[in-house]
Amino acid sequence: MFGSCLESSITKSNENGEYEVSKGVSSVVFKSILVNQDLIPYISANPYPLIPGFYRYGYVSCPPSVSVKELREACDYFLIPFDFKTIKCQNLKDLLHELSNDGARKQFEKFLEEHILPAMATCAETGMRECHVVILDEDDYINWDEEYPPRNEERAQLIFNSEMYRFFKFVENRDVVKEILKEKGLKKIRLGIEGCPTYMDKVKHRGSGTRPEVIYNYIQRPFLHASWESEDARGRHVDFQCVRSKSSNNLLSSINVDDVLNVDRLPSDGEGIEFVEAANPSID
Repeated sequence: MFGSCLESSITKSNENGEYEVSKGVSSVVFKSILVNQDLIPYISANPYPLIPGFYRYGYVSCPPSVSVKELREACDYFLIPFDFKTIKCQNLKDLLHELSNDGARKQFEKFLEEHILPAMATCAETGMRECHVVILDEDDYINWDEEYPPRNEERAQLIFNSEMYRFFKFVENRDVVKEILKEKGLKKIRLGIEGCPTYMDKVKHRGSGTRPEVIYNYIQRPFLHASWESEDARGRHVDFQCVRSKSSNNLLSSINVDDVLNVDRLPSDGEGIEFVEAANPSID
């Protein structure tokens, strides 16, 4: 199933007699995985040490010259768990950032299955091709007037979940969400924070026959918009109506040829000649 080991490039040395494990992993990163950086002084004193880093001590020491992101990619390649127990480094900011991204992916998968996917399915069952979700706090008060609802908000899916509300407030989490939705094939993805109408404040009547102006109170809340169709909300096929021209293809057919060819009967100012040339410019 995996093929012969002799066919793999990992068992073949290059022109320098070295074995290339992966072109995307630098030698410094590979050494930090195999060798514990805390034991470098001991290694320098012993010319032939055999002290694997993670595979013996259970953790990897990140060298100062290696970024945490680069080390993370190497750990994913070598199937090494990446957490605060297996990674030791001085740059706690980048380490916690990578751990937060992992946690955000797991948390959003839970939100997607329990809350967001049912909202999208509700839109799909009504024939819609996109979904606009607004994430609200559980303590938010929403009361839209039935006679004068807010414009462009009738089809919005409202989700009351305080945990989701706190999650989507972070820009980094929204970046992770956008990446996940792209991986799942969704299109026209938009995430951010926008004003959400809560309840009607007052109604201004402009006059008879005109729609009254309704003023709502707004609060800033996260939203998610995505579509499962690649095209816009319009037909893919455009019909161009072909209208047959009623004009004659041969304008000279309506002209007396004898009058045109009889030079003696042509006007002295040459108007007839100009008329023929203007009637059919293709004639030389």
